[in-house]
Amino acid sequence: MSKELRIIFLGTPDFAAASLKRLVESQVNVVAVITAPDKPKGRGKKLGVSAVKEYALEAGLPVLQPTNLKSHEFLEELKSYRADLQIVVAFRMLPVAVWDMPPLGTFNLHASLLPQYRGAAPINWAIMNGEKETGVTTFFLKHEIDTGEIIFQEKEPIYEDDNVGTLYHRLMKKGADLVLKTVRAVEAGDNPRFPQNMDQEIKHAPKIFKEDCKIDWQQKSETIRNFIRGLSPYPAAWTEFHKKTLKIFEVGKAKEGTNKPIGEFYSDGKNYIRVNTKDGTLNILDLQLEGKKRMNVEDFLRGYQFNN
Repeated sequence: MSKELRIIFLGTPDFAAASLKRLVESQVNVVAVITAPDKPKGRGKKLGVSAVKEYALEAGLPVLQPTNLKSHEFLEELKSYRADLQIVVAFRMLPVAVWDMPPLGTFNLHASLLPQYRGAAPINWAIMNGEKETGVTTFFLKHEIDTGEIIFQEKEPIYEDDNVGTLYHRLMKKGADLVLKTVRAVEAGDNPRFPQNMDQEIKHAPKIFKEDCKIDWQQKSETIRNFIRGLSPYPAAWTEFHKKTLKIFEVGKAKEGTNKPIGEFYSDGKNYIRVNTKDGTLNILDLQLEGKKRMNVEDFLRGYQFNN
């Protein structure tokens, strides 16, 4: 016999807000939302709210923004909502006292087919590694990060021209549907729980820092193209160009190389900028020079004197 559960939702960015919206619009009983504290944003440093908080306020839901998830005051407030189940989507690590509080536990949505790509940047790393498929997983939290028992998984193809932005939006929608499916199964007492399959080589998805995003032109063209796609539009692959930082968001498919040195840029000054790799040539299509706005290569060359 199904029972309407009292649910607390934890999340911060738009990826999480999509799942919260799906639950609310499906009349799921979300009794409170936990999200990150407001942070100064932009040049004016005005306090900005998370996408989850913005939607929660629109929906009239109570919003908690603890700075310390272990504080007695927060834990008591959390307990007062008498949640049966908690849902985590794109939020920080939780202490045991939080995720173990509801009687039915806490489940997480992760943007990969676990156990592959555990970690902070699964969408980026799947594309950078040239994968043809990824997906979303719901699983119950336990002590070690991204290791709990799997509830459901849904696969999603990675297309040749996908970047993080395009794949992110498809996984965001697919993830929201999967979160709702998981809630309905838990409500009905009919959800699977199966251990993650560790009888395979496990690829990880650690957090990405600026220094990790520098392009190595000595690699093969397809490896570089995947690297750029896997960092576009954020945090963006970059290289040094005429003593400035040049972010590159898109390159064309590899062409046969020239006798130019590897890593050297050359151009006709109007239509293209190309660079040699270990095994070919890449056409730069979308870029942003330090101090300038992002633009396509033709617009860039209209305002930049290129010296081969």
